[in-house]
Amino acid sequence: MKIEYNNLYTHFIFTTLHRLPIISELHRERIEKYITGLVNRRDCHLYSIYANPEHIHFLISRAPNVNEEWLATQIEEASCKFINENRLCVGQFQWQSTCAAFSVSKGDIDRTCKYILNQKEKHKKKTFAQEYEQFMKHYQQTLIPENKGE
Repeated sequence: MKIEYNNLYTHFIFTTLHRLPIISELHRERIEKYITGLVNRRDCHLYSIYANPEHIHFLISRAPNVNEEWLATQIEEASCKFINENRLCVGQFQWQSTCAAFSVSKGDIDRTCKYILNQKEKHKKKTFAQEYEQFMKHYQQTLIPENKGE
């Protein structure tokens, strides 16, 4: 059945291989613009994006025929090629083989965009590892049963 109306919002987090801080401030905006174009050409709309040295956050809305894994693979492959061909980092650039994708309600879009765009300030107070652990605790608490015996 064709879906005529939808609200499908996803907050992605991609991490560089081994969490190496290799995305430089000098090339951050160029990488963000490239990924924005990738998303927009794949039946999706990018709301906000911020590339940190070792990870990137972006919020998108997507058509129902576009699933998160397909979109993440498209972005991962094309952005790696773009970064490497344009020598936007030292050495061979690569994302980790997995990423995070969290659903966002329509009512939380503004808050999520502000969170993403405020990454530089957030990471003055909290490391990426701390941020990621907080995300996992918040979003996965209903998926991973607590082990009460330990």
